[in-house]
Amino acid sequence: MAKGRERTGRVEPRFEADGPTDPASLDLRLSRGDRAGGGVAKGASKGSANGSAKGSKAPPKRAARAAAPVSRRRRRSFFGTLVYGTVILGLWGLVAVAGIVAYHASQLPPIDQLAVPKRPPNIAILASDGSLLANRGETGGRTVSIRELPPYLPRAFVAIEDRRFYGHMGIDPIGIARAIGQNLTRRGVAQGGSTLTQQLAKNLFLTQERTASRKIQEAILALWLEHKYTKDEILELYLNRVYFGAGAYGVEAAAQRYFAKPAKDVTLAEAAMLGGLVQAPSRLAPNRNLPAAQARAAQVLAAMQELGFAKPADVKVALAQPAKPARAKGGGSANYVADLVMDVLDDYVGKIETDVAVQTTVDPSIQAVAERALVDELNQKGARYNVGQGAVVSMRPDGAIRALIGGRDYAQSQFNRATTAKRQPGSAFKPFVYLAAVERGLTPDTVREDAPITIKGWNPENYSRNYSGPVTLRDALAHSLNTVAVRLGQEVGPKAVVQTAQRLGIASPLQANASIALGTSEVTPLELVGAYAAFANGGMGVIPYVIASVKTVDGRTIYKRGPSGLGRVIEPGAVGMMNAMLHEVFVSGTARKGDIPGWELAGKTGTSQDFRDAWVVGFSGTLVTGVWLGNDDGEPTKKVSGGNLPVEIWNRVMTAALRSDKPVPLPGAARWRRGSNAVAAATAPGEPQTLGGLIDDLVGGGQPPARQAPPPRGGGPTREDKNFLERLFGID
Repeated sequence: MAKGRERTGRVEPRFEADGPTDPASLDLRLSRGDRAGGGVAKGASKGSANGSAKGSKAPPKRAARAAAPVSRRRRRSFFGTLVYGTVILGLWGLVAVAGIVAYHASQLPPIDQLAVPKRPPNIAILASDGSLLANRGETGGRTVSIRELPPYLPRAFVAIEDRRFYGHMGIDPIGIARAIGQNLTRRGVAQGGSTLTQQLAKNLFLTQERTASRKIQEAILALWLEHKYTKDEILELYLNRVYFGAGAYGVEAAAQRYFAKPAKDVTLAEAAMLGGLVQAPSRLAPNRNLPAAQARAAQVLAAMQELGFAKPADVKVALAQPAKPARAKGGGSANYVADLVMDVLDDYVGKIETDVAVQTTVDPSIQAVAERALVDELNQKGARYNVGQGAVVSMRPDGAIRALIGGRDYAQSQFNRATTAKRQPGSAFKPFVYLAAVERGLTPDTVREDAPITIKGWNPENYSRNYSGPVTLRDALAHSLNTVAVRLGQEVGPKAVVQTAQRLGIASPLQANASIALGTSEVTPLELVGAYAAFANGGMGVIPYVIASVKTVDGRTIYKRGPSGLGRVIEPGAVGMMNAMLHEVFVSGTARKGDIPGWELAGKTGTSQDFRDAWVVGFSGTLVTGVWLGNDDGEPTKKVSGGNLPVEIWNRVMTAALRSDKPVPLPGAARWRRGSNAVAAATAPGEPQTLGGLIDDLVGGGQPPARQAPPPRGGGPTREDKNFLERLFGID
């Protein structure tokens, strides 16, 4: 052993109890052999040499067995390292994903402040019977509850867009994987993996850009929506927000736009078409690409049958009778009414923040007849007479508009000729001249000379260029003799004629000159018809109106039309004389082609210089209707006069409109019919508040009335009426 220790040179320290106790006396120094690996390496070297020379006792097999566990340990270490590395990478990946999500979440409003934005309000414009005329607003239709809809309508969207809608939490991993597979095999973006909830999140909060950032935010918001709302609430929000093309947002707007019916009434075939439309609204719109829309609807029906959302027999019927878009009705004239409503609505109800229904005074049957009459007349005779446009206005004697046609085709031109176009009324203006004369003591039997006249170099002529000599005012007005009208205008004074017209409702600027008697100052059809209403109702001035009431969707009334008007503007005696003379126009005068058997009618035709404008305004005791024909650019027609084409349209409209009414006499006309022995008892009326005076008040200035006005009946003009006039006639 001594030799062994001596050979190795290693000295083991001893700490016996009887040994030295001073640490300094202990020899604890390390030799080379004591250092790690030193002795082993030296010994191994010697062993190798001795083994070669003398034959070592450690055989090679034993060395191999000693090395084997090391190899296995190395293999286990490789796989362990791989697993360990994978876990670490996964953790870091999760951290990275969490960081990305956190970053994009930070770009959104705080969750506690997040709220579904309000849907822009829809304004449903209804006819007097409650039927829909048009929708206005950014969405094109009202909000509907899912309970209002037939069950197959929401199911169509679930079947084709998100069949696992009721099972996922807002994000569908299976759907995403399927979409990725489809897109890879088709080498492009062939299918999206977005759920209905994700689509809703995009529509509510995000832009339409297709970026990774937007998709991450979309997923975050989808999870929030699923946490905040029930599945049915999410589906209802989706159905009211999704875009269907043609300016229609939501199923109600789409059903009205494509099928002209409310969403609650769509068929299974129509529901399938709507469900398929959201994939590509522009490409699949049925009014633009019906074959593609029907093919897509067939896919929706197949999916609905596969999921049990529709019975096979119902699907078979729907496939056999595919949906088709509704045909546009006429020229879309209801839109002219809707435009007028939108022009004045805020004056009645202020700012609108929720869906509302505006009940108008428009009768849909009269509106439809008036539109067809105008369009048919222009289609059949427009080219021959070189006339391209027209307008029709019908109203009750109290000013309630029953029909308003602003042109032959709203799709081609949205310019409303009934309310905005100012044209010369020609002889249709003469009733104001005759009224001014009657109010100064003349009667229908007063005689004036029909003969040439010259006023400061101006020589007005009759249409026929013939002269009849002495004639009664009744005959002069019935046959529209220009020279008599000019003489009366000079007799009462142009200023008196202007004041009379303004008192009855003409708000456009009028030039007080000699030619005013022949209607050379321009007016709109709406104001001219409104002025004639005073003859039909017995002398009360009216302000035309179209809005009867406004209600919220829950039925709360926020506006209701009350009594209003300009009060009495014509004394009863003068009304009777005027109606007797205007009645003769339909008996023997220029409007006799418009007579309706059984009805007492009155009115006046008019034709402007060079046949540029042709008019007729006529009335019964229950309805006033005016028709204008001409060209937008003022080009002369080929002899269209108030007594031909306009009277034909007027007769068609009034015949249909009066069919269900009981004939009534014209106010005061009976005592002044031809041959009666009545003695004129007309006196000049007092000066009530006139429309002209009201306009003067609005713009500032104006002449004070000669006498104090009596209080107008019906409450007088309302604030809304004044605002209406400001907007309608451009008064700032």
